[in-house]
Amino acid sequence: MTSKSVKNTVDNLTLSVESTDERKIDIVENALLLIIACFLGLVSNWVGTGVTPVQALPGMAVLYGASLGGLIMARYMPFYLPSVAWVSFIAIVITIPGVPISEFVLSKVGELNFLALATPALAYGGLALTRNEFEIARRSGWKIVIVAICVMIGTYLGSVVIADLTLRITG
Repeated sequence: MTSKSVKNTVDNLTLSVESTDERKIDIVENALLLIIACFLGLVSNWVGTGVTPVQALPGMAVLYGASLGGLIMARYMPFYLPSVAWVSFIAIVITIPGVPISEFVLSKVGELNFLALATPALAYGGLALTRNEFEIARRSGWKIVIVAICVMIGTYLGSVVIADLTLRITG
């Protein structure tokens, strides 16, 4: 492949990425979307673990509060940090041993199963492919399939090696 063909290939793969400033997000709209996500999480937790939504509601309320608090901090803090960083920060702080509410938070969030909560989000992520992503896949051709398969196999084998070593060390 010559340098001219590489340049031509790079020129043909221009991507338009629309970014939104998180400091301009609509808190009310996102709060309503979080309520919908919490409802789906409660249902999937119920189906996956058998814990009733009434039992899991306090834990979900804690997650909702941390998420909403992170969105509010991302919106109004004088310096920029992504909202996911603020949500993580709040969640870490409220679960640090010694913080007055940490035992309450941990006991209530303990009713929730992470995999059950992640299932609807991952399903939506898989279904929400855009036209732009299909265009990229179409332009990439069959080579991208080989790369994807190699990445998946490598990730799996790496996980197996790490798990095996951990089990051998810990007995």
